Amino acid sequence: MLTMKKGFTLVELMIVVAIIGILAAVAIPRFANMLDKSREGATKGNLGAIRSAVSIYYSSKEGVWPADLTSSFSSYLYPIPPAKANPLGNVSTVDTAQTGVPTTAGVGWSYIATAGQPFTGNVFCNSTATDTKGSSFTTY
Repeated sequence: MLTMKKGFTLVELMIVVAIIGILAAVAIPRFANMLDKSREGATKGNLGAIRSAVSIYYSSKEGVWPADLTSSFSSYLYPIPPAKANPLGNVSTVDTAQTGVPTTAGVGWSYIATAGQPFTGNVFCNSTATDTKGSSFTTY
């Protein structure tokens, strides 16, 4: 009398494992790209928060831009949120030495504090590196 055993054969299991491997190979790069895009989105949001706080400071001080974004500015936005995108270092550093749009690859933020300069009071991402769409971070 022949009995039939129930279950999967080794070949069937190997085919399933191969299919799962192919799906993972396709999905993992897309997941990494989504992670970079989410960091860029967080950077844009944080940049908007800083710019809004600078505008509020300017309004409350009746037309005077903050000299820096540390001590006297802390009541408007504390702490300074980090620039989350990978090329920006995920740091809250604010460079105030710039007098225009950043022209080099740096980290954190750039704040133009020099009175009389065309970009006085503006905050930029402090890097000329490009995002996932190929745009320079300084264009944010």
